[in-house]
Order: sequence, then C-alpha cells, then structure tokens
Amino acid sequence: MDAEIEQVYLARGIKGVRPRFAYPLVRLAHTGPLTIRELAESLGRSHSAISQTVAAMRREGLVTSEPGPDARTRRVDLTERGRSLVPFIEAEWRATHATVAELDAELPHPLTTVVEELRRALERRSMRQRVLEHLVEPPR
Repeated sequence: MDAEIEQVYLARGIKGVRPRFAYPLVRLAHTGPLTIRELAESLGRSHSAISQTVAAMRREGLVTSEPGPDARTRRVDLTERGRSLVPFIEAEWRATHATVAELDAELPHPLTTVVEELRRALERRSMRQRVLEHLVEPPR
C-alpha cells in the first residue's frame, strides 16, 4: 500500500517523499520544532525509527536538524519545501483514511481490526521470536 501511495505523490510531481514521512511532517507543521525524542513520543514511535526517518527527510530537503539545548539532542524543523507540501500531505492523509474505511466495508474482517489484533499478537510474541521458533537451519 505504501508503494501505491508513493505513486500518488509521484503522479502529483512530488519526488522524494515517502508515506512514512507524512505523520512527522504534519506533526512538525502543527507543533513547530521538536527534538527527535519529543517527535517520537508524540507519534508513538521509537526514537530509533524517528531518527532514521528524520535523516531520510533531511536528505530530501524536507527538514533541518540542529543541536538542541544540550549536546545529546537535535531539534527538527520543517524546511520551506517541507512546509509547502503539508497541505497536500494532509489531503492525502484524509484520502487514505477514507480509503481504509472503504476497504473495511468491503472486507469480511475490517482491516483496522486485523491490524490491531496483529499488533497485540506481536506484543505477546515478537516476529523475531516467532521466526526463530520455526527456523531450521540447513546443515553446514
């Protein structure tokens, strides 16, 4: 699904923007500069995941990051390019939510319910744990 959403961006002439950038870009547009930790906490994501996302967004010219109040933090802010894309990204976000609701109505089990059940199952036992339990390595 992410690849197809990215195609929507490309069809509108927006290059270098991935769907995983949408939520952080919108959050920064509404809050102003945040540290990576503050951004991660506000999005319910890990510091590591947001740090990687911010690095990718910086490479695409969507955000800047500079040292925060102490040497261990970085403050992230939107560039002019990042800010200019937020209205479209918010519109895409609304369209994506409408699409998910449409899919929920078409499926025998709502996608949102399945995703939530999957998240809870993986909290009980991670994907890594599950793979390791089934892994039978070939003889060397």
